Amino acid sequence: MGIKIENLAKRFGDFVALDDVDLEIRQGELLALLGPSGSGKTTLLRIIAGLEHADGGRVLLDGQDATRLSVQARRAGFVFQHYALFRHLNVRENVAFGLRVRRGRERWPDARIRERVRELLQLVQLEGLEERYPAQLSGGQRQRVALARALAIEPRVLLLDEPFGALDAQVRRDLRRWLRELHDRTGLTTVFVTHDQEEALELADRVAILNRGRIEQLCSPAEAYDRPRTPFVYSFVGEVNRLPGRAQQGRVQVAGLDFAADAGDGPVELYVRPEDLCVGGDGPGWAATVLSSLRSGPRLRLRARLDEGTQDEVEIDLPPADAHAPGVPRPGDRVRLAPRRYGVFPASPTP
Repeated sequence: MGIKIENLAKRFGDFVALDDVDLEIRQGELLALLGPSGSGKTTLLRIIAGLEHADGGRVLLDGQDATRLSVQARRAGFVFQHYALFRHLNVRENVAFGLRVRRGRERWPDARIRERVRELLQLVQLEGLEERYPAQLSGGQRQRVALARALAIEPRVLLLDEPFGALDAQVRRDLRRWLRELHDRTGLTTVFVTHDQEEALELADRVAILNRGRIEQLCSPAEAYDRPRTPFVYSFVGEVNRLPGRAQQGRVQVAGLDFAADAGDGPVELYVRPEDLCVGGDGPGWAATVLSSLRSGPRLRLRARLDEGTQDEVEIDLPPADAHAPGVPRPGDRVRLAPRRYGVFPASPTP
């Protein structure tokens, strides 16, 4: 099912949760709504599901205006952050719940319900756990039960609110891979909310990055990391060094180094990721002194202070091969730093 969101607005008192949001979700894609707390991502998801009502704008489901459709009529499978499983029901009955509460002609025979539950437990790899209760399951198993319950009603769209937020790091990584495989098998249009950039970049076909109720950028995960369009996206997706400078006539001066950049005239900030700062080599670069080094897995993180300008400090990530090479810079060493890739944006006004 394709979803189109037009001019969506929502306020909670004086707080603007969504501010004139437009978004088109393609049929069969896995879309991440990524942003910090309070950015509007969960509100947007709940409005799509029909759990919240917008103050303005509309949601189209396969071209149909869903404004007056009930939650049931939208046929959206919703997975809550904390699973919302029924503690007094076993795994089988939790998964069957949405089918058993149907009435009239929509109610399935018991034999069909049992078969549907059996198929889903096989799909989510929980065969043999039918009689267990939620308290007898691990966090990852409870999350799979919640997903199976959402899929039981044969939804047109699957909506997940921070689906892995309550799990430890290793379980999250395992379930991310599993969810991607599940999505590819079912082909369901899937929208999930997360504040975890790694989760969004690994899982999604596209990412909608929200900030203060607006979509800052809608793009592929690679584009969000490699070609951020705004300072917020540059800072939120990945790590970044920010250096003050000044632009004039198509050139930018940052800590004594001159760059070509189309940034207008006036104060600017140069954004460069730690892995995009190259150490050593000939040609232009910033002279700097290494202040510290910290090993993190295969990489080495250096912190250095630039000689020019305001003596800004920057962080540099050395790739695995360089981190083990002879002559790796140590604290106190003098180095030359050259930005391989960067972005230039007008400086934020001082409050």
